[in-house]
Amino acid sequence: MDTKDRESKLYNRREFGALTLAGIPASLVLANMPLSAFAEINSKFKGVQIGAITYSFRTMPDPNDIIKAFVTIGLGEMELMSGDAEKLAGAPQPPARGGGPGAAGGPAGAAVAPGASAAAPSAAGAAGAPSVGATGAPPAGAAAAVPATGGEGAGAGGRQGGGQGRGRAPLTPEQQAAQDAYMKARDDWRKSATEATFRPVRKKIEDAGIQLRLLCYNLNVNSTKDDEIEYAFLMAKALGVKAISTSTQVSMAKRLAPFAEKHKLMVGFHGHANLTDPDEVAKPESFKAVMAVSKYLGANLDIGHYTAAGYDPVAFIKENHERITNLHLKDRKNPANGGTNVPWGEGDTPIKAVLQLLSQQKYDIPANIEFEYQGDPMVEVAKSLQFCKEALA
Repeated sequence: MDTKDRESKLYNRREFGALTLAGIPASLVLANMPLSAFAEINSKFKGVQIGAITYSFRTMPDPNDIIKAFVTIGLGEMELMSGDAEKLAGAPQPPARGGGPGAAGGPAGAAVAPGASAAAPSAAGAAGAPSVGATGAPPAGAAAAVPATGGEGAGAGGRQGGGQGRGRAPLTPEQQAAQDAYMKARDDWRKSATEATFRPVRKKIEDAGIQLRLLCYNLNVNSTKDDEIEYAFLMAKALGVKAISTSTQVSMAKRLAPFAEKHKLMVGFHGHANLTDPDEVAKPESFKAVMAVSKYLGANLDIGHYTAAGYDPVAFIKENHERITNLHLKDRKNPANGGTNVPWGEGDTPIKAVLQLLSQQKYDIPANIEFEYQGDPMVEVAKSLQFCKEALA
């Protein structure tokens, strides 16, 4: 890329800042910025690659805007949720119900936080979908804030089940018919998908200057069929990622292992803070049980959840760094203080110590921001990135 191109792309970032400071909603500014307007992004500090999971921007119903948000904030590493990948690839989308697209549930529509229960207030969807919150997507052009939810620590499952969520009225016959038609169209689209279906998705992300190293595809033991597991690996290979991260259960390890070994692709099991269900991935023993099944099964360690479960993420990383696909960064309080998600610096999660460990030991482990407390992701994710920079200064 020549100097003129770089200056043009950097100018667009400055232009974004000027427009948002002038009071124009970020979503409107992002919608009018071409993806081709961005330079390669470097968000590696002292050898530590900082990125984010696209779930952090779940109030943006268009994943093209999420890509632009990464560029604007300066995030050069993406963990792409499968629902966002499908949207970018042109998959059918679920019908609106009440609050907006995806509100009726369905794997490519509404979603829950990674690892949240399908019974949680924000749960309306199924495998691998980008969340639009409990009431659906925000209106086009609105500057949306992320609702506070139980998030990943809310319980078992992952974005699974396609249920209606707590407090939802039953579907009307017309809504049910629309939902059934969508599910058939989605399943037919998935069956016809090839690696060529998803290659343009990777190109779009790379053209924006972002590395794509991880696909988040949530595979629930109670609802995932073998053909969906194969589809998840097809998507991952087409996207050229180095690993799949997944919110699922310990007992899913035996089902995933043959696929991971066949495709020679790592799968990182996401940890939660649910200590009451023995099938949940939460304790050191549950991670060990998963990793014992296959060398291709590892840990997607969420350091916030691990803290909320009462354990030390620094110790876990030291012991298991060779089997960690990636980290999720968030701040949560420890069990004695309530275990809640909080803005960074207000909780008990040793974020700074974790980042410094990665730097000192030169562990090549992507550290991805996952925004889950109340606020505007454009503001709060940027604050989190600055926290990482300062921790590694």
